[in-house]
Amino acid sequence: MKVKRIVANIGAHDVGEARRFYQDVLGLELLMDHGWIQTFGSATTMSVQVSVASEGGSGTPVPDLSIEVDDVDAAFERMKAAGFPIEYGPANEPWGVRRFYVRDPFGKLINVLAHT
Repeated sequence: MKVKRIVANIGAHDVGEARRFYQDVLGLELLMDHGWIQTFGSATTMSVQVSVASEGGSGTPVPDLSIEVDDVDAAFERMKAAGFPIEYGPANEPWGVRRFYVRDPFGKLINVLAHT
């Protein structure tokens, strides 16, 4: 048996609010929409990973989700311009990433990062 994919599921009263954050700002494609569930993704092949942590590093809380992007500063500016609450950073971390934390429309803490 081999794990093929891991999907993060986020509970929400109104799944339509996800579109502005995950599609409009982060640029993910809407892959599936059944009204009660929307799945966003990318044609890019993603590795299968699950992280378990006691903290988020640098004294931060453990984020609910980590999203790797190709340009952290551009993502930061887009999130800021869209009015999403930035909770940390952007910061260059000693383990070789540049990142920031932002809250999605459902209150989830999202770690947006790029390897440096």
